[in-house]
Amino acid sequence: MGYLYALLAAVLFGANGSVTKATMEAGLTPAQVTEFRLVGTAVIAGLVLLAIDRRAFVLPRRQWPIMIVLGVVGVALLQATYAAAVQILPVGIALLLEYTAVLMVALVAFFIFREPVKARLWVAIALVLLGLAVVAQIWASTLDALGVVLALAAAVCLAVYFLVGERQVARTSPLAVSFWTMTIAAIFWSFVSGWWELSPSVLATPVDMGGVHGELLVPMAVPLAWNVVMGSFAPFLLSLAALRHLPATAAGIVASSEVVFAFAVAWIWLGEALDLVQIIGAAIVLAGIILAQTARASKTVVDADLALATGPIVTVRHTDDSSKN
Repeated sequence: MGYLYALLAAVLFGANGSVTKATMEAGLTPAQVTEFRLVGTAVIAGLVLLAIDRRAFVLPRRQWPIMIVLGVVGVALLQATYAAAVQILPVGIALLLEYTAVLMVALVAFFIFREPVKARLWVAIALVLLGLAVVAQIWASTLDALGVVLALAAAVCLAVYFLVGERQVARTSPLAVSFWTMTIAAIFWSFVSGWWELSPSVLATPVDMGGVHGELLVPMAVPLAWNVVMGSFAPFLLSLAALRHLPATAAGIVASSEVVFAFAVAWIWLGEALDLVQIIGAAIVLAGIILAQTARASKTVVDADLALATGPIVTVRHTDDSSKN
């Protein structure tokens, strides 16, 4: 059941990038899409906490600075840079670049925090660099440079969130972290998102969800609701359910399949096909990310898939070989 939950979550996460791209092609800016997602997810998380854990609404004073950093950098800036990257790059490539956050976390843990790492980390670095060079086809410069910069900026934001989160708020429930960080991010982003330029009628704006298969017009409210509920909150709950049955390492590796699903959905739906050389490069990068997931000798593993659920969530687990979470 754990693997089933993790795979379902990865499918939903992977598909959501294409949904986000469709809403932006219909006229919303990355900042506006980000604001809708932040507010919607914060509201849902708040309603669930209201029903199951009202104590989560009281945040200790010492955690406020941490939550503000996580909310602004790890949520608001992460979501905005990723949405902007998706607007420029193919969905799968943008997500692949963002997933290099896993590698960044391992490198910072080694060089800054002096954590021991396994030798496979250096193999992972070589694979990721080689794979990215192939995907980007640097000999032909086929990728938009701004899109690559935005996707890597998203990776830095995600790595910051992981590194701050695992050391400071590991004892806070993921749902509570989701509520507070999303709320803080929504307030921060409200000053630059341009939401005041939108009227309620925007929810009725027709959006073509047919992709390459012909026109299929639906109101803007439909893909926005999907983005919040099925692209964020539902897969987040599935990922939490998976962690009840799987060790964090296994869950993190399964989570990496989100990249594969993102490529597949964007190809089938939007026609964003890669050539054979780029597919090989993507596979090499994914192999490097999976190696990096297990490179930290402390067995502290980050789950990038679950983090992206609500953009993102703290998902640190300390496991040993005889137990499962």
